[in-house]
Amino acid sequence: MLADPADLPRRFAALWGAHDARGIAALFAPDGEFLSLTGGAAQNPKEIAELLAGEFAGAFQRARLVTGRTRSRPIGDSAAVIWQRFVLSGLVDEKGAEAGRIGAAFCATLERVGSGWQIVSAQFVVEA
Repeated sequence: MLADPADLPRRFAALWGAHDARGIAALFAPDGEFLSLTGGAAQNPKEIAELLAGEFAGAFQRARLVTGRTRSRPIGDSAAVIWQRFVLSGLVDEKGAEAGRIGAAFCATLERVGSGWQIVSAQFVVEA
């Protein structure tokens, strides 16, 4: 749970850097949906944690995120959309060799729950 939607980009990057799949999954609603950089899709925190754990053991085992531009759009008092640009470095290919870096965009829709915020849907995609 987040205190404010604006906290999401830094929190996500910190958890990603720690390869904390469960920590990232805990940011999602019980029925939250996630589309990952690899094209994997998950539909609840348990599936999200499993998906990310697999990715952190593979192509993202040395991956780090650097935050770029952020856009935030409140939708009334109970929803918000956050769009965050990242540079992803430390990627490894199937042989374990350095695969360079890419630009990526993380877009999340959040809802207020009590005094906090949770992700209901997020997409983490490669920027063209």
